[in-house]
Amino acid sequence: MTSEFIDSLHDVFSTLQPVTTRRMFGGTGLFHSGLMFAIVIDDLLYLKADKETSQQFIHEGCEPFTYSRQGKQVALQYYSAPDCIYDDPDDAARWAQLAFSSALRSRRS
Repeated sequence: MTSEFIDSLHDVFSTLQPVTTRRMFGGTGLFHSGLMFAIVIDDLLYLKADKETSQQFIHEGCEPFTYSRQGKQVALQYYSAPDCIYDDPDDAARWAQLAFSSALRSRRS
């Protein structure tokens, strides 16, 4: 994983500052206000989703984060980030807020 990619995400998520990072799960978790709203695995960014937001990710063609456990594929409630967030600060802010809102709801349940 390149630290340049992780560092660039602070700019991408500038509207959600402060964003902190922590190595975990073989990747890096991105946190805001103590909640993980995104994870980077193999230089791919995945954003937190839930029942209220997952259809928006699917509509954009985003893929769920999956991993293999005991020979079975397991999907987490994280989806690949749409490419537009790297080019458009307004899109980045919207998707960051969706991910953080999902993290807030999951904390409450």
